[in-house]
Amino acid sequence: MRKPIIAGNWKLNNTEKEAVDLVTALRNNLNNVTEVDIVVCPVFTVLPVVHDVLLESNIGLGAQNVFWEDFGAFTGEISAPLLKDIGVQYVIIGHSERRQYFGETDEMVNKRTKAALAHGLIPIVCVGEVLAQREENKTFDVIQIQCEGAFAGLTVAEMEKIVIAYEPVWAIGTGKTATPGQAQEVHKFIRGLLAKLYDENISQTIRIQYGGSVKPENSAELMSQPDIDGALVGGASLKAEPFIGIIQNSCSLAQ
Repeated sequence: MRKPIIAGNWKLNNTEKEAVDLVTALRNNLNNVTEVDIVVCPVFTVLPVVHDVLLESNIGLGAQNVFWEDFGAFTGEISAPLLKDIGVQYVIIGHSERRQYFGETDEMVNKRTKAALAHGLIPIVCVGEVLAQREENKTFDVIQIQCEGAFAGLTVAEMEKIVIAYEPVWAIGTGKTATPGQAQEVHKFIRGLLAKLYDENISQTIRIQYGGSVKPENSAELMSQPDIDGALVGGASLKAEPFIGIIQNSCSLAQ
């Protein structure tokens, strides 16, 4: 059985004090959770202090991006060795906001993923369609192109270390959520695609999260779907109570 993974993407939010207060509350309320992997992904500026608060806890630390070169003249970038050096374990790659606002391509996602894997970071690789693509019935075509691009050249052993996040772009930060059936349909498609690209074992063991306006009120129904293994949570991860609620829902389903 796949172990669910709930990751909080804080995006461009939280000062150092806000970050410390939030992760302290999470650590104190979730210290006995073993059924679910929990990850928080703060802004770069608070990663070290969040790491210290979470030290020896059951909550993993993630970053929101990574560059594909280790060092050099790349102003404004952050590399896998530098993230590893401050205790980061996970990294979000290819989020729709990176694609939309910063022109990230599938090739860039692929290079970032390879860099993360090379340094022992766990990539959370995001894929998803915009509203126009869904309305034109192109969802599966878009997902296939993004997956094939993101995972080009990766071995079975490397794929075993990856988490995929399906995030319909039209449901991110909009208050709209894919119905459980819509989300399940795409998750199932991704598994079928991975079986073709790799093998049935990868298809059935890789964890695929859902991301897109996840909150306590809808998380249980979403995560009860057979191919959904948790959530990549945005706004609801910025306060302790809703994020804890989502995790508790996942724990109930995992038992």
